[in-house]
Amino acid sequence: MKDIIEKIKADPRYQRNIEYGEPRSGHPEGKVKFHIVDLEANLEALRGRGIGEEDYWKLKFMIHVHDSFKAEAEKYSPTLHPRNHATLAREYASQFTDDSDLLNILQYHDENYKLWKEYTQTGKYDKEVFENMLAVIKDWDLFLAFTIIDGCTNGKEYSKLGWFINEVKKYKQTIVDSSWVLLPEK
Repeated sequence: MKDIIEKIKADPRYQRNIEYGEPRSGHPEGKVKFHIVDLEANLEALRGRGIGEEDYWKLKFMIHVHDSFKAEAEKYSPTLHPRNHATLAREYASQFTDDSDLLNILQYHDENYKLWKEYTQTGKYDKEVFENMLAVIKDWDLFLAFTIIDGCTNGKEYSKLGWFINEVKKYKQTIVDSSWVLLPEK
């Protein structure tokens, strides 16, 4: 996987796309390349929590791919839309791996936020979307580790992480719990 990440970093399309972004809600760092730096630091901070070597490289792969197609995406498109940034990331990643679970995690990496947002606004969330995720994602340790890595950055709402982890734990076994959430340094 390390070699694959180096190929991705050398890809002109990737290099162009990570220059995309302006400071905005949820992403005060602006450009995708700065988000990647933050996520790599989060991965290193979580490394001692039971993340094995194989999962470490899978997480690093996802860090570099998950948001790298926002420049090519149609804004506000649904998760499964062909021009959604997650769909584009999944499509790109499929050139490098046939790991269907890894591809599914890339596809659904932002659903936790959408479900949490819906819950905070209405007191409920789309159970069909959540149940679909429960059925499609196989490695919940990996998915939740990535959710924490992606969700513990400036501008993100940390309370969504504990909420989502607890919802998943009602249905799936995972070593990940709320203690994994990387609280910001004061």
